[in-house]
Amino acid sequence: MQEYSNLFQLLQKALHEEQTSLHNAEPKEMYEPMAYIIGLGGKRVRPLLTLVGCDLFDVNPEIAIPSAMAVELFHNFSLIHDDILDNAPLRRGNTTVHEKWNHNIALLSGDGMMVKGFQVLAKSKPEHIHALLNLYSKTGIEVCEGQQYDMNFETQSKVSVHEYIDMITYKTAVLLGCSLQMGAICADASITNQNHLYEFGKHVGIAFQILDDVLDVYADDEKFGKQVGGDIISNKKTFMLLDAFELANSMQTEQLTYLLSNKEITNEEKVKKVTAIYNALGVKELALAEANNHTDIALKHLSELDANASKKELLKAFALHLLNRDN
Repeated sequence: MQEYSNLFQLLQKALHEEQTSLHNAEPKEMYEPMAYIIGLGGKRVRPLLTLVGCDLFDVNPEIAIPSAMAVELFHNFSLIHDDILDNAPLRRGNTTVHEKWNHNIALLSGDGMMVKGFQVLAKSKPEHIHALLNLYSKTGIEVCEGQQYDMNFETQSKVSVHEYIDMITYKTAVLLGCSLQMGAICADASITNQNHLYEFGKHVGIAFQILDDVLDVYADDEKFGKQVGGDIISNKKTFMLLDAFELANSMQTEQLTYLLSNKEITNEEKVKKVTAIYNALGVKELALAEANNHTDIALKHLSELDANASKKELLKAFALHLLNRDN
């Protein structure tokens, strides 16, 4: 994130102050887990984009700090709860909150982080608070809806590719759009410009999630940082799996169903055979084409944005870097 080093330093300062405040708050059992998960780091893409969304219009990004902090607090609240729902032992290579403390403390600390997000957001300029609260609360509900759809998919026998796109839009992409639009609101940008920024962020988020599905199967084991084929092993309904079922002939459908339901086959064999079906059906290429389509939609919205031209190019380069695309 070298291109945004100044904004990142501004963000890190605010995060450090928030973490220190949480460390000093009582009761410790509630606030220490909040400070802990913030301290685990991460790329901080969402709050950074809030500052970027303000800076694009040549407005001092410091006025968007409350919005950036609210976005990061909400994101970390969702991570605490996601880890409980997934029964995950690790987050960013460290023990998850519910494992380090317990489920009850994790739930309460997560709830507290969500409320703290609203509390921090209330420090925004009075003339912006109404619009910020509407967008922030709308996005929060959508993220929860996306999580519910994702859980529904676990037991839903048939899920369409369209339903999957809707799910990742709510669960992942809308928060990226929200982050940018909140920055634009702080900069007093027009509604048209706000909408272009929101759509840009949303479609980048959709593309990012689809590419993540592809990487889970096709990434270099040593560079990926987690188990390749994990989605296949856990029978997760991804863009490629759903596409495979839609394109498969009767024999391939039977093979896929058998591989997903067989408890005796080894993980290595399961990944190998499912990947072979993916290769035969060309679903990797279809997923990449879908990701590229959403990237192109995002870039079209960015091109129509009336903002600082050089800063738009910087945001474009940053987004393409996230998506591992050159142009």
